[in-house]
Amino acid sequence: MTMPSSTPSFMPSSAPLAGLRVLVSGAGVAGPALAYWLAHYGADTTVVEIAPALRASGFAVDFRGPTHLGVLEKMGVLEELRAAQTHGGAMRSVDEHGELIFELPAEFAGGDIEVYRRDLSRVLYERGADRVEYLFGDAIAALTETADGVRVDFSRGASRTFDLVVGADGLHSRVRRLAFGPEDRYVRHLGYYLAGWDMPNDLGVDTTPRQYNVPGRMASVAADQQDPARAGAFVVFASPPLRHDWRDLDQQKAAIADAFTGLGWHVPRLLDGLHQAPELYFDSISRVSAPNWVSGRVALLGDAAWGVTLGGMGVGAGLVGAYVLAGELAATGGDHRAAFAAYERRMRPYAGRWQRGASPGKFLAPSTSFGLWTRNSLFRTRLVRKMLVSSSKVLATDQALPDYPAYPDYAAA
Repeated sequence: MTMPSSTPSFMPSSAPLAGLRVLVSGAGVAGPALAYWLAHYGADTTVVEIAPALRASGFAVDFRGPTHLGVLEKMGVLEELRAAQTHGGAMRSVDEHGELIFELPAEFAGGDIEVYRRDLSRVLYERGADRVEYLFGDAIAALTETADGVRVDFSRGASRTFDLVVGADGLHSRVRRLAFGPEDRYVRHLGYYLAGWDMPNDLGVDTTPRQYNVPGRMASVAADQQDPARAGAFVVFASPPLRHDWRDLDQQKAAIADAFTGLGWHVPRLLDGLHQAPELYFDSISRVSAPNWVSGRVALLGDAAWGVTLGGMGVGAGLVGAYVLAGELAATGGDHRAAFAAYERRMRPYAGRWQRGASPGKFLAPSTSFGLWTRNSLFRTRLVRKMLVSSSKVLATDQALPDYPAYPDYAAA
């Protein structure tokens, strides 16, 4: 589905990106954020998204520290997200009988602001929808760079030429594959898979997530913050790379059932909900290591460039990256060579802080009994819990984040 652009055909000559045609692949989080900033600076911006509409599922995501919140404030969405936040509580680990093992504070589990990904995507989309062209239900099929642009062949729509293309299309980025090479060059499996699905809340759980572990496996459930009659299940399990069709829902459900059948606690009911779920989030826990984020007129942003499937700060880093990439393009008047180099130079140290050490599978589902005992013992300690909160904010904060010159909001003129 095409959402027609209402971007004015005339931009003031002072608009730093007036006349620049940019295609962004991916309408999750980083893509709409970048599209907003590009349109703000006067660029003619298009977003293509393979899904037929904005995704209505997904886990809660959080923002923490002055860098994340500062970018949200600059975008004008901070208060709207505050109004939509989940007010998620602490994360509790329990045994098979539901007895508490440890509790991580709300500040660690949910940061300064926690919202559902679906609400975040909607807010970012709406922030720029009146000035950005969205192409839902389509995808990039081929990229051909020329001396003065990039010819883009779409799976469904007619071919078009853009000045720049940005891949903000996630861990399994199509743009990265087409412009940089096969996925196996850049994506490293970290030994775990994760999945999430919605189900009726017939367990009567509240909105505080409770997780149950055995070595190499974790199952969690909590009521939906906005609809307590519904619950969200979330599982993590250790596994070598699975050979399955990423789009085959039945194969994904079978892999989860194989990993969790026979466990106690609420797991049997969660598996009942899995079998009835019409859709499912399922992916490997992997890390992207891309030596270059730019190639000619093509750039990578967010998880496509530096992602870890479940790292705690990936969404915030994607928003910061969108702000920096658009800001550098505006500061150089659309000189993509200079802007891309500055973007990568600024973002690599910031994204690399948390990305290099992130190992969410080992954190959530230690693979041995000793590892599980060690984790539980550490998290019972008040000092360790305090350090988790403080270190997460330090990692998310970039004291050197540039404050780009304020421009009039050209696209809204």
